[in-house]
Amino acid sequence: MIDADELAERNAGFADGGSFAGLKLMPSGSLTVIGCVDPRVDPSDVLGLKLGEAAVIRNVGGRVTPETLRTLGMLAKVVRARTGGPRPGDVHYAVLQHTDGITDLAAFPELVADYFEVPAGDLDAKAVTDPVAAVRVDVESLKQKLPAGVFVSGLVYDVATGLIDVVVPPARVEA
Repeated sequence: MIDADELAERNAGFADGGSFAGLKLMPSGSLTVIGCVDPRVDPSDVLGLKLGEAAVIRNVGGRVTPETLRTLGMLAKVVRARTGGPRPGDVHYAVLQHTDGITDLAAFPELVADYFEVPAGDLDAKAVTDPVAAVRVDVESLKQKLPAGVFVSGLVYDVATGLIDVVVPPARVEA
């Protein structure tokens, strides 16, 4: 077990490195990644992101849920408060899902339906058992909710090879 003492020791090593110094609240790359909580799929490691380069939202499956959309809305308010709002063309949302993951939850349709805040009968539309289709569903969901001009893409990480597949290349959200 990794206990609090070990975490404090690891943190001291991190702090000694000083890589956090001078970082701003806003990601330097205007990238927000929506990824999974699976410990095999840390978006920063998988995508080679540096500290401060991207905002990362992690949830079960890396899915775009109503809660994810609420979180994005809150983050947009923080951005607006700090910067007056970025130029839309500078903003990129990347959905990162993976193989061998949330598909295990298909056996619990009521739980998954609750997660998506939809009736259990509507779960097929969420493509819970197919990460490639799920990325397409979630990118489309973002395109319906995000402001025009931002970019959205969809990626699937293969846990067996360590490679990502760009399922949905970055595309600008239309009005």
